[in-house]
Amino acid sequence: MKSTNKKISKTFGIKLLTVLIISLGLMTACAPPKSPEEVGATDPELLRESVKVLTEVMVNDIFSPPVASRVYVYSSVAAYEAVALNNDDYNSLAGQVHELTEGPKAGENVNLEIAGLHAFLTTGEELIFTTDEISMYRDSLYQDFLDKGLSKKVLNASKEYGQQVADHIISWANKDNYKETRGTQKYVVTDEPGRWVPTPPQYMDAIEPNWDKIRTMVLESPDQFKPVPPVPFSMEKGSEFYKQVMAVYDAVEKAESEHIAIAKFWDCNPFATRVKGHFMFAIKKITPGGHWMGITSIVTRDNEDDFAKTAAAYAETSIALFDAFISSWDEKFRSNLIRPETVINKYIDADWAPLLQTPPFPEYTSGHSTISRAAAEVLTKIYGPEVYFEDTTELDYGLPVRSFNSFIEASDEAAISRIYGGIHYPMAATHGITQGEGVGKFVADNLILSK
Repeated sequence: MKSTNKKISKTFGIKLLTVLIISLGLMTACAPPKSPEEVGATDPELLRESVKVLTEVMVNDIFSPPVASRVYVYSSVAAYEAVALNNDDYNSLAGQVHELTEGPKAGENVNLEIAGLHAFLTTGEELIFTTDEISMYRDSLYQDFLDKGLSKKVLNASKEYGQQVADHIISWANKDNYKETRGTQKYVVTDEPGRWVPTPPQYMDAIEPNWDKIRTMVLESPDQFKPVPPVPFSMEKGSEFYKQVMAVYDAVEKAESEHIAIAKFWDCNPFATRVKGHFMFAIKKITPGGHWMGITSIVTRDNEDDFAKTAAAYAETSIALFDAFISSWDEKFRSNLIRPETVINKYIDADWAPLLQTPPFPEYTSGHSTISRAAAEVLTKIYGPEVYFEDTTELDYGLPVRSFNSFIEASDEAAISRIYGGIHYPMAATHGITQGEGVGKFVADNLILSK
């Protein structure tokens, strides 16, 4: 009898548990879907995380600084257009940047922030080599939205619209002459005095010698802000060039700890390597454009910008960086100036080495100085001339935080870091700043994103 009662009790318990599970499932199924705001899909931090994921992929794949700027700009414009095309507070970039036509408008059930994320990640995925990390991040993001109760109808409509915008931007990107320059002639090394030659330790070919052929975003031409030429090459003591060389030599020989810290903080050389015995291995470093995209992340977070304003800040900053790289590279391969390391080793001290590894392209002007000032001018336009921020961008790469009272101050430090590092003459930094200021102000004056 007791055994029978136990069986009845056990059977009843199982049935009751089954009823509870079914009831809970029905209650969940009947629960109304949550809004994108409720599941956190409109949080601008997701766009910042997406930028960081894209940056990490490019660091691992070792993208050159100019090419990285191309990935950033098209991805950022895609995110911005997905929002701006359907937001009365913002203007589309169509007609403001070269050859971009107006994209599609959103239909029903579309959440613009999700569409913007999809457009950013999908465009970025198209322009990089290793795509797995992007696709996994995107899939996990969408699954998280669904797990939190977002309607599949909203998610699918938003993804579909984001894809339409991405396709529109990718089609535009494909016409910027990038693919055509993949098969153009490499830099020809000669023994002409003062002309750039490959540098230790890898002696790599010059990176992107035809970058001036890439379509600009806002600049009327690559040489619109052509700097004054570098002083003539001459190793005669007392010549202007000799003075430039000795300024670099002394900067390294007499380097103070703060100068060393500044040089390392702004190194941003994705081609940096370390030699140990017979082995050479790459050191993970962000590109200079990636550093300024990181600064943009910081200031949009500090300012508590919403998704739309965050997307606008990324778009405008990335446009300034992109055009500044074209401007700088246009001059680099016009002047083809020899690097300090080569000159000092040949004429002054065969054992001298710069603090930083010399990047693989001509010296003049300083790319860091040009692109940093261009980005700083745009960020100053958006946020003002006196903005304190703590630059945490390099924490992931083993470097401490540095703080600045303005974007211009940060760009000045980025410029002088190249002299402290022993890889640029003072004139390259000085004239690079002027060049970048011209580019940045022109971009700032000719782009009207917010109404």
